[in-house]
Amino acid sequence: MGENRAPAASMTLDDQLCFALYSASRAVTAAYRPVLAELELTYPQYLVMLALWERPELPMKELGTALGMDYGTLSPLLKRLEAAGLLRREREAGDERTLTVSVSEKGAALYERAARVPGAMGRRYGLTAEAAGQLRDRLRELSASLEPGPGEKPGP
Repeated sequence: MGENRAPAASMTLDDQLCFALYSASRAVTAAYRPVLAELELTYPQYLVMLALWERPELPMKELGTALGMDYGTLSPLLKRLEAAGLLRREREAGDERTLTVSVSEKGAALYERAARVPGAMGRRYGLTAEAAGQLRDRLRELSASLEPGPGEKPGP
């Protein structure tokens, strides 16, 4: 009788944190769509370019890790961006297994146009810079808390 039990969790859809995160993610991605259309980029392509503008040359494996994307997701994105002339993919001379991705001249030039995206999206969020930073930090904490620790397997 004296057991300490957590209160019963609500099973309504609107009370689920996962659903709020899912809905917010979809809304954010949709809000980016018209802004990125002017750059002729999809949201995932924009993320790739952000990573390459930060570090203009990366092994594909590091790029995938930075973006949280596996090879099967990243490879078609890179092929489309290469076809658009925004990046180059090259095999390492000393190690044919290593694919290096680098931003092209055209991709580097796109940076100037893309530099307005964060400000435009910041206005769409309707958050102060401080509130946006706090939200970003909380989401990073949430993500980190869900990552498996050393020796743990993903999942429940």
